[in-house]
Amino acid sequence: QVQLVESGGGLVQAGGSLRLSCAASGRTFSSYAMGWFRQAPGKEREFAAAITWSSGRTSYADSVKGRFTISRDKAKNTGYLQMNSLKPEDTAVYYCAAQVRAGNPYEYWGQGTQVTVSS
Repeated sequence: QVQLVESGGGLVQAGGSLRLSCAASGRTFSSYAMGWFRQAPGKEREFAAAITWSSGRTSYADSVKGRFTISRDKAKNTGYLQMNSLKPEDTAVYYCAAQVRAGNPYEYWGQGTQVTVSS
């Protein structure tokens, strides 16, 4: 079992930055990948970014590419999402998730952290 706890959300003005963290605990975190997803009010949850835990290979949604950076600290079992040049449309609850094996759905999810970007 893996537990994921997000932190770092908050209120920021447009153009500002936030850094989200996702701390993994439980069994030794050996998941294939960690992803960040977000869900805005009235909208479906959408993919934002992902990182392969062992190699560090990253992928991004077009909507955040060039503004967000995903990273991980393997020693701390923690993933990060650095969000720069934030826009009001980035307002959402952000969730981190763990994918145990390549090709599998993301099995473990955190509780989410609210990010609000004011114009």
